[in-house]
Amino acid sequence: MKIKQWIMVVLLVGAVLSLVACSQSSGGDGNESASNGTVYSLKVGTALTASDPIYQGLEAFKERVEERTDNHVRIEIFGSGSLGEDNDIIEQAKIGSNVAVIVDSARLAEMVPEIGILTAPYIVDSFEEANTVVQSDLFGGWVDQLAESHNLQVLSFNWYQGERHLLTKKEIQSPEDLRGVQLRTPGSPIWLESIRAMGASPTGMPWSEVYPAIQQGVIDGAEAQHPATYGAKLHEVVTHISKTRHFQLVTGIVAGANWMNQLPEEYQEIIYEEAAKAGEEASLQTVEKLEEFEQSMLDESNVEIHDVDIDLFKAATEVVYEKFDGFMELREEINNILGK
Repeated sequence: MKIKQWIMVVLLVGAVLSLVACSQSSGGDGNESASNGTVYSLKVGTALTASDPIYQGLEAFKERVEERTDNHVRIEIFGSGSLGEDNDIIEQAKIGSNVAVIVDSARLAEMVPEIGILTAPYIVDSFEEANTVVQSDLFGGWVDQLAESHNLQVLSFNWYQGERHLLTKKEIQSPEDLRGVQLRTPGSPIWLESIRAMGASPTGMPWSEVYPAIQQGVIDGAEAQHPATYGAKLHEVVTHISKTRHFQLVTGIVAGANWMNQLPEEYQEIIYEEAAKAGEEASLQTVEKLEEFEQSMLDESNVEIHDVDIDLFKAATEVVYEKFDGFMELREEINNILGK
């Protein structure tokens, strides 16, 4: 065999061996082999943008987990819904994919109906109250059900996003003012029934579509918390924000239980610890910045922000608790937890 032919054979064999090694080092679960141990990769999706304290909390979570595991657990954050819709990510997590999502309890209620009480209107009045509930044995039982029956693992559920308000093109002071108003809300039953009880016509729609839908008149408005409203620039396309405080939005990071269980126990503990720590820090940042977000919206647009009589909206949404099995009793249990 000539020298040139021999060189070509050696190069071809080397290339084939390299491809085989690469294919064996990475599996469908996102894990990779390394000389000093397996590297686990987790993709975390959120509809929020980089200006939101929750997104910034995810960045802190990523940094600390990677540091404490010597980069054997790597986390990639996908903002603005770029990883997909929340429900789609949840389904991927259930079948073992290396994905997680910041999600509210209303979406999880499709699997454990009782957990939806946390997004019932006026169930709690502050982050402190919401955090007390999610640290309780009651909530812990729901977390166990998600893991055991639906292969979903809550990493922490103390990510507070703020009070949700009405965003409209006309001033809203009472439920009567919402008649005929088509309002975007997440498509889960508890959200839809709550907005309907407040007097509006609810429309389920992905968050990323809300801005153009309001701008083009497809819908009349939406409901959201200040950080998300500002991040999506919705104050540019509505003229009024009515501070109804109808939901105190507490959310959590949810991943696949099977994916979590494959990790060494030491790494699992690090993830749980850092998720809870980052969630608390991000929540406190949210509380501190609510007024700042509100002032920024006032400074940057012609939007008007109104305080309203919350008791009017509380009375209107009382019927919601009667429409979901066991919610009246669950509210009493939560009130007992809170000492009300």
